[in-house]
Amino acid sequence: MGAVLSKLHGSVTSEMPPFVGLAPKMGEMRWANPGKPGFLGSTHAPFQPNGFGKEDMTLNGVTLDRLNDRHFLLEQFDQFRRDVDTTGAMEGLDAFNQQALGILTSSKLAEALDVSREDQRIRDEYGKGDPRNRADGGPKNLEHFLVARRLVEAGARCVTLAFSRWDWHGGNFKRGREDMPMLDQGVTALVNDLHRRGMDQDVSVIVWGEFGRTPTINKDAGRDHWPRVSCALLACGGMNHGQAIGSTDRLGGEANERPVTFGEVFATVYHQMGIDLDTATVPDLSGRPHYLVEPGCQPMPELV
Repeated sequence: MGAVLSKLHGSVTSEMPPFVGLAPKMGEMRWANPGKPGFLGSTHAPFQPNGFGKEDMTLNGVTLDRLNDRHFLLEQFDQFRRDVDTTGAMEGLDAFNQQALGILTSSKLAEALDVSREDQRIRDEYGKGDPRNRADGGPKNLEHFLVARRLVEAGARCVTLAFSRWDWHGGNFKRGREDMPMLDQGVTALVNDLHRRGMDQDVSVIVWGEFGRTPTINKDAGRDHWPRVSCALLACGGMNHGQAIGSTDRLGGEANERPVTFGEVFATVYHQMGIDLDTATVPDLSGRPHYLVEPGCQPMPELV
């Protein structure tokens, strides 16, 4: 979704990437690759301000004039390669260079990432959590919810984050007792904050995973992969809330009334962003246009 918004809408401002991914980078996760742009290319991959990357967002003893001179020299080196590049990689690098210059010559992104600038009462409402990554998941970093709000407020179109582990094959009950109250605190603080700031009509919040878990507990007190039923929480975004849409059988293993597809959720959020699903397309590597959702996926009438 972030890559699509980057492609269709671009940046709100040159000082802020359109798509920011707060989840760990691929090298820090065994399986997940959050925000992978697919055939849209590296230009529309998420900007990931994690770890050592934060140190690269400020000028270190280099004046703006000298930075501009370096930019001009870099353009001269790159010019002769552009005509022969057919992969789109060079075009992506050019976009990255432009984005990097916008970030380096402005403090907007760095300030948005700096939660110390936030009122302490608001920070306490979100909490801190634990910034350490969890195996094949992300950190239990509650401050990421606050950073997400600050980034969107500063001009980011889409911000993603990962909370704790997602693959509960064992220790389901212990993990749930530890993680769920923290997740509840972070999401609740974010939704309350958006309402308080008058951003609830313009910012959509989605909490979900990529599949469900088995309705039965395995021998390790965990639940395994189950693609047949999952769940999602949607908030804000000018949608009609306060309702549960769809149901399962009594075991939670099969969809029962009003099954909802992932595509319907995407269609709903795109619709709320003002995107016409009947006409909006993105091109693949051969230039062939693709619609944003599968045929038949429409915005959910219960929400819009």
